[in-house]
Amino acid sequence: MNRGFYTIMAAQFFSSLADNALIFVAIGMLTAMKAPASLTPLLRESFVLFYVLLAAFVGAFADSMPKGRVMFIANLIKVFGCCLIFFGVHPLVACTVVGFGAAVYSPAKYGILTELLPPDKLVAANGWIEGLTVMSIILGTVMGGVLLSVHGGAWLASLGVPYIDTATKAELAVLIGVYALAAGFNLRIPDTGARYERQERNPAKLIADFADCASTLWKDKLGQISLAVTTLFWGAGATLQLIVLKWAERSLHMPLDKATSLIGVVAIGVAVGAAMAAKMIPLKKSLTVIPLGIIMGLVVTAMTMVYSLAIAVVLLLLIGFLSGFFVVPMNALLQHRGHVLMSAGHSIAVQNFNENLSILTMLALYALMITLNLDLNVIIVLFGLSLAGIMWLIGRRHAANQREHDSLALIGEHKH
Repeated sequence: MNRGFYTIMAAQFFSSLADNALIFVAIGMLTAMKAPASLTPLLRESFVLFYVLLAAFVGAFADSMPKGRVMFIANLIKVFGCCLIFFGVHPLVACTVVGFGAAVYSPAKYGILTELLPPDKLVAANGWIEGLTVMSIILGTVMGGVLLSVHGGAWLASLGVPYIDTATKAELAVLIGVYALAAGFNLRIPDTGARYERQERNPAKLIADFADCASTLWKDKLGQISLAVTTLFWGAGATLQLIVLKWAERSLHMPLDKATSLIGVVAIGVAVGAAMAAKMIPLKKSLTVIPLGIIMGLVVTAMTMVYSLAIAVVLLLLIGFLSGFFVVPMNALLQHRGHVLMSAGHSIAVQNFNENLSILTMLALYALMITLNLDLNVIIVLFGLSLAGIMWLIGRRHAANQREHDSLALIGEHKH
């Protein structure tokens, strides 16, 4: 890996660190405002909304200039979103603005990998990026918990820094500093020299082009399976975060600032799984990991029987490990197919659209279940079984694709 790759990783780490801490700081703000419980999943929804709404446009934007510059602009938008809360703007609105920045950031972050590295290094690069992203989730979650605790934001507010007179303002000042650090690394990302033909500006044509790219990826026999798996994974992951927080409060009697550490435990499992997959699974064997998704869904249902912290930690590590091991090869395969079939920025935009539509849908269903006052154990079982069931169907589809491919190959042989 070259120096440019490590600069991208540093920028990605700090930007993602602040994103993850912000979610928990915002949840803490909603709790302090005594907002209804259904607003918590809506907070995540507001963060991913622009990933879906801007999907047709951010790929073209990412391909219109050097990707380091795109990432720098995106981090400035995130800083602006954080600053809004200083002026009394509701956390839901501020998170939506930060989400806008994150949506602009993502195609550039992943697209630059295919410009910088050859295909045979993509699984390893994805292992690094996923591992680092997961580390930023762990530390961002811990950071969010520390800022929410009495020793965090409240202590910072007591230091007497001008204009930072409340715990919330102190927490946000720290997050703005981390985003600024990420922006500094963005400026040091080398220009890969990759240039694409002049990007389309007409919104109708961009939407038509995006629909064409989405159709191409969904029709591709390898693309459709890897896209289906990553789409399901991200929707499930975002929902599982909130389920774990609620479960920690109900079954393990942990307050929010302590419960955030359990999200970190899942993330440690993901990091280990991602690292092992990067070492053990070559690109051509990436589809052999599908059964792990089914097992993961079934393991999630076991959460309903756990009331001890020690057992909870082991279970969450296992869930994280399984998900990390099966998502990294799928991500690499999807990126490779996207790069072969279309440009890097466009394929990542299609991936983001599907994954974040999945997050919006799953979080909306979770918010509906909470509003209907469904028992948490019922929600966990429904969630786990749905996950296992959908992964089983994806596995069946892949097997059918393989049979079709084999029979076509046989027909070809008979013709000769």
